[in-house]
Amino acid sequence: MSGSRIGTVLVGRGKALFASKPAHVEFTSEPEADALLNDLEGHPHAFVLACVMDRQIKAERAWLIPHRVSQKLGGFSFSLLEALSLDNVRDLLSRPEPLHRFPEEMSRNFHAAVQHIALDYDGDAARMWRHKPASAEVVLRFLRLRGVGPKIATMAANILARDFKIPLADHYSIDISADVHVRRVFTRLGLVPEDASLEEIIYTARALNPEFPGILDFPAWEVGRAWCRPRNPQCRDCYLHSVCPAGSAMPASAG
Repeated sequence: MSGSRIGTVLVGRGKALFASKPAHVEFTSEPEADALLNDLEGHPHAFVLACVMDRQIKAERAWLIPHRVSQKLGGFSFSLLEALSLDNVRDLLSRPEPLHRFPEEMSRNFHAAVQHIALDYDGDAARMWRHKPASAEVVLRFLRLRGVGPKIATMAANILARDFKIPLADHYSIDISADVHVRRVFTRLGLVPEDASLEEIIYTARALNPEFPGILDFPAWEVGRAWCRPRNPQCRDCYLHSVCPAGSAMPASAG
């Protein structure tokens, strides 16, 4: 099966998601935490700070951190956060139990992000994506946050465009965020070799859909989480079964 055919299926799924109406995004298993992250009008900094925290721990745990901090503070207004010293933030992320695997480093990143939003966006994080900026500009703005690399910056831009339906001038610079699930799916689909570099995965997505490479991100991640597991993949239940070299080789009666 050619890569173009597989890409067409993945892109089709991505476009269907992109065309859907805005919906409440479930980042965690806690409704109050998700409500805070979805409040781009009142608390846009919650989404930005959650992105900053999404590093070397499970995404669900990282996205809970703004809510956990708000519970300790009794609120999550930007003025409340701006008044915190680095020591204050360190206490919030470390005691009585650490909210992150690396509380010291992430405390610095959290505090620096708050100060950056205060100085560069006058305390309004929504200015990072307001007025239909180019996708490259949005990615760059996230990259300027301490501790944020290309993977998280493009993920943030992708969520804003795909899930929150934030209008951007284009989507050219929103790349795929190649985590372990995306890498595994791309490998099993035969799109990249097992030893593919991060750059090869990114450029494969660009070749498959140049105008919006990141549109392949969630479909691949979704397949990896739901069916294409490291062990005992549920190939027969996956919608890519008929086009996947690994899946189509497996008997229909197999799991």
